[in-house]
Amino acid sequence: MALDQRLLDILACPKDKGPLYYIADEGALYNPRLQLRYAVRDDIPVMLIDEADHVTAEEHARIIALVEARGIDPTFIATA
Repeated sequence: MALDQRLLDILACPKDKGPLYYIADEGALYNPRLQLRYAVRDDIPVMLIDEADHVTAEEHARIIALVEARGIDPTFIATA
């Protein structure tokens, strides 16, 4: 089961308050600005900064390529 769209519409990174990308098949929410990956376990996002994984430059490039190839939208559009 995927995360509910209503939840995705309001999810933000707890560290910088910006949007995330949800990669459902990897069970992850990703913040490309900080290169942080948050786990989604049993359809529950684990939004604890201390439990986020900092990804390498290579992993960041892989995730961004996946996001672009699949047309994954951010959880929300940041406004100024």
